[in-house]
Amino acid sequence: MSLHRLAQAALAAGLLAGLAAAPAAAAAAAPTTLPADQYTLNASYTQFDAVNSALVSTLGTAAVHTVMDNANHDRTALPSSFSVAGLSTGFRFDSGDNSDCASYPQGITTSRDAVGTANGGNYDGHQLVAVSWYTKDGCDGAQQRSRITLVDWDADYPNAYRKILLVEPTGTAAAPDFKDIPIHAGGMSWYGDYLYVADTGKGMRVFDMRKILKTDTGGTADQIGHQSGSTYYAHNYAYVLPQVGTITSKTTSGTNLAWSSISLDRVSKSIVMTEYTCPSGCTDYPNRAPRAIRYPFAASGTFAATTTASQALQLPWYKLNGVASHNGRWWFNSSGSKQLYYWKPSAAAQTFAWVGSGESLSYWEDDTAADLLWSLQEGAGNRNVFAVTQATYGGG
Repeated sequence: MSLHRLAQAALAAGLLAGLAAAPAAAAAAAPTTLPADQYTLNASYTQFDAVNSALVSTLGTAAVHTVMDNANHDRTALPSSFSVAGLSTGFRFDSGDNSDCASYPQGITTSRDAVGTANGGNYDGHQLVAVSWYTKDGCDGAQQRSRITLVDWDADYPNAYRKILLVEPTGTAAAPDFKDIPIHAGGMSWYGDYLYVADTGKGMRVFDMRKILKTDTGGTADQIGHQSGSTYYAHNYAYVLPQVGTITSKTTSGTNLAWSSISLDRVSKSIVMTEYTCPSGCTDYPNRAPRAIRYPFAASGTFAATTTASQALQLPWYKLNGVASHNGRWWFNSSGSKQLYYWKPSAAAQTFAWVGSGESLSYWEDDTAADLLWSLQEGAGNRNVFAVTQATYGGG
């Protein structure tokens, strides 16, 4: 696989030298079961169809392979100082994105989520790592918009990436328009052609990777949407990805879910989510124990109009920024504790040392080598995107 050739090249460069030994696992309190039928989703994949059809007709679309042919940023190697147990491979964004104090990477998913291991995990001819970001109005401003970054992860292509703005369709079929989506984008899952992005207080927003729109890169950095005629600006972005649907979370438990992070489980064909909460003292986040919920896809590969959770857990850990599940096993990343928790039913939970400023997790299936966990760090100047062998963290 091309991933392994890249890893071998990194090893030859000394990138993976001096890795930390496998972390010592400590026993930890375990999750407990909650009534799954208290958690449901309502899904619509068609609410923007009329406006999106008009936008496609006016602007035209760009396939993923076209977007990557026009990738205009170069990813760089992980620094030799970066060390985490089980490290397999990884990268950094270019210097501008690595140090940008107004934009922060959050969610991570890959084309292995989208299509599995078939055809080398390629989507539209490319093996990709996708990262969601939120952008603030200045370094200390409020959330203003969100985007994704598609990163080529294949030795057959340049080490390049492209940014795509996430937008919400507005207007009418006769006068189509779009606007920014100012969400935290704390987690992201790619399944088939659909990209699911966490919307903290509501559930998820849905995007169709077949409907990337081409926009005019002119205008000023603050201009968004329709200008005149067939001219649409998007903060100088060449591509935008319009929302196609909404997944709304409901619960009868009395406390709404905080959709802090999500991840795909290809084995059970489901999306899992978890909450960022505090034991006490937080003003911007709930002060209570967090939950993790599993929502299964329908046989169609999308969510049904109404979906009932198939699993619900009360968690003993806090400040969780990442979750992953595969074959009944769970991993949770606590950025506040710099720990990665591993748990499977009928077994003791384990706690491992982890990176600081850790964000979302994504499980990478591999038919010919070790399965991996992908993750990333959000801190400006230290945005490492990396993969570790999942067996290093209790998953053997």
